[in-house]
Amino acid sequence: MISAQGRYLPTLAMLTAMALWGSSFVAMKYSFFELNPLVVVLGRLLVASLCFLPFLGAFVKVPLRRHHLLPMLGMALCEPCLYFLFEAAALQQTSASQASMITTMLPLLVALTAGLFLGEHVSGKTILGFFLAALGALWLTFAGTSTEQAPNPVLGNFLEFMAMVCATGYIILMKYLSRDLPPFFLTAVQCFVGALFFLPVLLLPQVELPSTLPLSGLTIILYLGTFVSVGAYGLYNFGISRIPASQASSFINLIPVFSVVLGFLCLGERLSFWQLLASVLVFCGVILSQDRQPQAAAG
Repeated sequence: MISAQGRYLPTLAMLTAMALWGSSFVAMKYSFFELNPLVVVLGRLLVASLCFLPFLGAFVKVPLRRHHLLPMLGMALCEPCLYFLFEAAALQQTSASQASMITTMLPLLVALTAGLFLGEHVSGKTILGFFLAALGALWLTFAGTSTEQAPNPVLGNFLEFMAMVCATGYIILMKYLSRDLPPFFLTAVQCFVGALFFLPVLLLPQVELPSTLPLSGLTIILYLGTFVSVGAYGLYNFGISRIPASQASSFINLIPVFSVVLGFLCLGERLSFWQLLASVLVFCGVILSQDRQPQAAAG
């Protein structure tokens, strides 16, 4: 029998991670007003990597094997490397609220991917929910109009969807690796590989380094690096190691709740009436896709 702590601790970790991730959309969007997006991404990963340095001694004792290396590299390339490239580009073209709504597609992508590559059962209801949510996401995108916060919502939302494709690969590989390796160690690998991946961006001619780092920008980078890259990813990876990947990915649907409210309060963002209806359609598709039939206990 699973203890109350065993049941509720992963759930609490997931809920906290979603609140932090929801705030990250708004924080990154705000930081882009003052800093180059790639500088923000690199900064948050460097801060996160520094947070893990005191634990290097413990990481040496991790039972890492040769067959772990390729999946681990693939996990880190999916997220944060490619994921952050797509998301940073997306938030330059669309609003934080709309981008966060696209994240509701992630649980369905994970379910379909697990069905295709891991042999997990995918019900007809899940497939129907996927297409319904996809329709809502398309409606949300094309109902958007160009504004100061979202100069090109069609392109921005597509780029955010591509970020979700990368996140799907990360979740599947994280679930596979967490069978043998500690989630905290895997979170550190993500940050170290991500920092090395983005470090060369400083040499790009189009990346303009600020002569002085604004206090607000520095605060956001520190927040993203510690609370989001370390905190949110660490909590989420812990949750993935304790519950099925499909259940873990379903928590992603809470991100827009936090992001839309914070986007309204901090950035003055608004969703039109038709976009609100489209968002409802996305949520209906996600709810429909959830297979709530009891599963047999693992032997």
